[in-house]
Amino acid sequence: MRRKLNVLIACEESQAECRAFRELGHKAFSCDIQPCLPSGNPDWHIHADVTPFLEGKTKFRTQSGKFINIAHWDLIIAHPPCTYLCRLSSCILYSKPVEECECLGKTIIANRQRVDGLIKGREFFLRCLNAKAHYLAVENPVPMRLAQLPRPSCYADPSWFGVKYTKKTCYWLRNLPPIMAGETHPHPRSYVHSSRGKYRSRTFQPLARAIAEQWSNYILNDMKRARQTTARITNATPTDPP
Repeated sequence: MRRKLNVLIACEESQAECRAFRELGHKAFSCDIQPCLPSGNPDWHIHADVTPFLEGKTKFRTQSGKFINIAHWDLIIAHPPCTYLCRLSSCILYSKPVEECECLGKTIIANRQRVDGLIKGREFFLRCLNAKAHYLAVENPVPMRLAQLPRPSCYADPSWFGVKYTKKTCYWLRNLPPIMAGETHPHPRSYVHSSRGKYRSRTFQPLARAIAEQWSNYILNDMKRARQTTARITNATPTDPP
């Protein structure tokens, strides 16, 4: 029987990725300051601030009140809010009322509220990027230059998996491979111009399934290779000194 991974999907209320990992038999939990959607499973959702979990917390109660105690998180996938970070919002940064602001070492003329949101959003993004898990992925749209985020490891698009929409999404990875495309849609259209508000940030289910399948298989195989390497070293016969 294959090992079950402990997976945390940070800042997810839709449970798209959580559900995909659960369908593969893993112990996945979503976490968000919002409750899970009515269509979701409260047994799999942590209705709380995700920050303590990024720092290693593993004892909690789910939204339904069920107590969970796991040893550690094998994989954390974080979806920090992109409202003030994404390239799409850069035009709003300079909307009225504007004033002279200090932003990440630069003096700019911009909307003070948007600048403050950008700085706080960047701080939380970096906190996600430093989460305590051996395998880690942080997801966000293409960021604006002023956010000064690290260069992403790869990007993915739902149209790579048959979805009729295109939405370029960046991933910052630790000990994980890039997401490989499946059967692409021949004529996708922009999802950004076909949706509004927080619905833009939700992960399409075909992409969520690809993430769950590809990364869980990789992690399990990587763990197996590590165990085999440890066993060979432990059982090796020491050679006599020359």
